[in-house]
Amino acid sequence: MNRGRNGTVVLWCVGALVMMGAATWAAVPLYRIFCQVTGYGGTPMRAEKAPDAVSDRTMVVRFDANVTPGMPWDFQPVQRTMVVRLGETALAVYKAHNTSQETIKGTASFNVSPDAAGAFFAKIACFCFTEQTLAPGESVDMPVSFFVDPSIAEDRDAHVIREITLSYTFYPVASGAKAEAPAAETGSEGARQGG
Repeated sequence: MNRGRNGTVVLWCVGALVMMGAATWAAVPLYRIFCQVTGYGGTPMRAEKAPDAVSDRTMVVRFDANVTPGMPWDFQPVQRTMVVRLGETALAVYKAHNTSQETIKGTASFNVSPDAAGAFFAKIACFCFTEQTLAPGESVDMPVSFFVDPSIAEDRDAHVIREITLSYTFYPVASGAKAEAPAAETGSEGARQGG
């Protein structure tokens, strides 16, 4: 009789361990999806299209570009700042150049600051949605289409924001470069690193 109980306890423990492992494995992708849907932590949201209404109020958008140590790319915004009307679709372009003698595949993490702007800054199309591959010496233009939701003007916390910084950090995803992906994306990363 004790063997039956011990077997049941072992099965429950193994089941709990499997469930905890599955939850741990799914935590990072689920957290990223949560951040993209809610704008939490300065993560820009994704949108199919801009809203129909365009406000007369404007927002200064600053563009920041970084690469992780060991990433052999020169990565810069073509335009450092842009003034956009709330609700207006805007297009910004970043330029990347592979300075190495190897083909390098990279991907970009991104955020906006201040954090409260994340729920109102939406990307329609972005180079950061997919991995980018550059041949040795290759240069490419990387566009991002975005808008700032007009509802930011009525938000209790975000209505005072007059300037948003969109920050990207490129890191390698293939062998050839030895940098690692950033551990976490934070709303103040772009402000700290400059660019």
